[in-house]
Amino acid sequence: MATHSLLNAFRANKPAFGVWLTTPGFFHARTVAQASPALSWVALDCEHGLPGVGPALAESIAAVHGARAAGADAPSALVRIAATGLSDSTSWQIKHALDAGARGVLVPMVSSALKAQEVVADSLFPPRGRRGYGSSFTHYNWGLSATEYLAQANDAVVVMVQIETPEGLANVREIAAVDGIDVLFIGPYDLSISLGYPAPAPDPHPAVEKEIQHIKEEVHKAGKKCAIYCITGAQAARRAAEGFDMINVISDVGAMSSAILEHVATAAGIRSEASGQESVIKPQFEVGAASV
Repeated sequence: MATHSLLNAFRANKPAFGVWLTTPGFFHARTVAQASPALSWVALDCEHGLPGVGPALAESIAAVHGARAAGADAPSALVRIAATGLSDSTSWQIKHALDAGARGVLVPMVSSALKAQEVVADSLFPPRGRRGYGSSFTHYNWGLSATEYLAQANDAVVVMVQIETPEGLANVREIAAVDGIDVLFIGPYDLSISLGYPAPAPDPHPAVEKEIQHIKEEVHKAGKKCAIYCITGAQAARRAAEGFDMINVISDVGAMSSAILEHVATAAGIRSEASGQESVIKPQFEVGAASV
């Protein structure tokens, strides 16, 4: 049966930790995927990051899935498409992401059950959906024959929609009830801004936090998985303790910049916030926060 790391974590009812990848490149993706054995997934961000639809995306997906000798233990490569649920371009982008071998697809700014139904239809083969078949490469990425992939993909591909608008918040119960939607992913930054609150710094405004917890409750009532974007390990640990099923821990750029900041500070004898001491230097930007 076709499976992968994210699905295995879901089936074991374990928190699935991941990393946001915003930079393209085979070796970059492989390095991120090899960074921790606790990674269940890597999200390639085509919406706000630099990976684009096409051969480069497929190469990054292959790099993630080939990051460990035992391919089944490698993180699951997921793709957040560039088109949002507010546009008419999601169908072909979902097709390209899945044909590139992605184990799941995330559609941003989905605000209605009707759009969620369209996402499901575009992600699944008939008779459950309308996804077209014909890629010469997809099944190889999964380690399956073409026949096996066609028969098993509908049960193995993870279909995710992002809740980050007032309309999505108002319709979360109906969206969660859509058959074929596996995960509702909370984007705390766009959700905060769209509700008229400042972006999290690093935690959301209390009013937004209340809505985040409400989304989680509705998603779990529907028997679906609830995901959220975090920017530090400590923040991710808190979300796991709260019962979130899928948690982004940090971004590639955020991890790189914060590690350089910390190590150079140590080398230069500068006290750093990361070591619990008074900080006299700060990063130029939050760790990928504005991307979600």
